[in-house]
Amino acid sequence: MIRLLSGAILAVVAVAAIVFLPTTALRVLACVVAAMAAHEYFEMTGVSIRAVVLVIVLCWIVSGGTWPESYVLFSIALLWVAANVLISDHGVQHVAAGLFASIYIGMPLGMLAAVHALLGWKATLLLVGTIVVSDSAQYYSGRLLGRTKLAPSISPKKTVEGAIGGLIFATAFMVFVGARVLPDRGLAPLVGLGLFVVIVGICGDLFESRLKRTAGVKDSSSLIPGHGGVLDRIDALLFAAVPFYLYVRNIT
Repeated sequence: MIRLLSGAILAVVAVAAIVFLPTTALRVLACVVAAMAAHEYFEMTGVSIRAVVLVIVLCWIVSGGTWPESYVLFSIALLWVAANVLISDHGVQHVAAGLFASIYIGMPLGMLAAVHALLGWKATLLLVGTIVVSDSAQYYSGRLLGRTKLAPSISPKKTVEGAIGGLIFATAFMVFVGARVLPDRGLAPLVGLGLFVVIVGICGDLFESRLKRTAGVKDSSSLIPGHGGVLDRIDALLFAAVPFYLYVRNIT
């Protein structure tokens, strides 16, 4: 009951934020969510909390809808690693793990806000809805038909049959709703987009499961009753936001 109630509240808040918040406020919210998810990542990996600054900076830059020059990003990353190695006792590998958080968490959430800036709330909800349908279809298809383990060493409950169910239903959602949200897009591009978004979303889910297994924890945190942490709720979305954003940029 707690899981259903907290999930319903979370869904209402998320939809309301996407639909009603102006772009600047949504960018700020994306940075806040990025900081919370990054904190959970740091707790699992043992990375210094100071790396949250880089996560927020990259999220804010990307959320503006204009992609910065590659040399700018490279310079920021190089300066960050060099400065942290010089002022801390941590090695390059430890500092690089903090840098990765900005790419893994800050950049995708910035891209999600950028989708809103480029095409509005309907396109943003199209992506979020596709991931929600995928997760739900994977769960119920897996419970009903699941026989073959998808990645038993990472996530024992996930099955190949569940993944196929997620691919079918979420791609159908992308095609049906996408035809109305993204006009003038043909059937084939929407099918391809749906399949790719769902596949990378599953990879994102498995990636976070690997992080938790390595850290020896069940959830990234206990912030959301019955659901775990922020990172647990957006793991698939973090991977899926990248191809969707690149697609949206290409058609605008």
